[in-house]
Amino acid sequence: MPAHAIDDLRFIRETMESAASFTAVPGWGGVMIGITALGAALVASLRAPVGWWVSVWGLEALCAFAVGASAAFWKARRAQTPLFSRPGRKFVLGLLPPMLAAAVLSAVVYRAGAFYLLPGIWLLLYGVGIVTGGAYSVKVVPMMGLCFMFAGMVALLSPPAWANSIMAAGFGGLHIVFGTIIARRYGG
Repeated sequence: MPAHAIDDLRFIRETMESAASFTAVPGWGGVMIGITALGAALVASLRAPVGWWVSVWGLEALCAFAVGASAAFWKARRAQTPLFSRPGRKFVLGLLPPMLAAAVLSAVVYRAGAFYLLPGIWLLLYGVGIVTGGAYSVKVVPMMGLCFMFAGMVALLSPPAWANSIMAAGFGGLHIVFGTIIARRYGG
């Protein structure tokens, strides 16, 4: 095949990959993340120390990552699409910077003793990551991110006593609602 034709095919393939959306966002995995977040909210409310609360939600974040990553892997495998296609890589690259920012800010806020800011920071930056990563996904994903951002703003403006309830509503409720929508409309 002449070099010109190969270049044309490569251009067409790259253009089609760029136009594709990341469809391996796991709906049922999101529901499971929401359920584990509700469990974390319950466990976090059992004891008063702030260190306990932060530890429970930190473990929940690790659990949510494991559930989300494995659910995305299985959804992509079932659909016979590569998880780290160009849209998949863009999704991850949009999600990672806000997650790293949340981790750094969490350490700084914790050390400063301003614990009441953590729920707002976590929800807001998670929402930012979902919006930016979701720009390469189906329309409902960035919409979900905007809802998380709104929940983060509410958490930052609310009394500290509401923190656990807002975390449950955000990380629990929003994941369950949007996970169900994604699962039903976009194949699991």
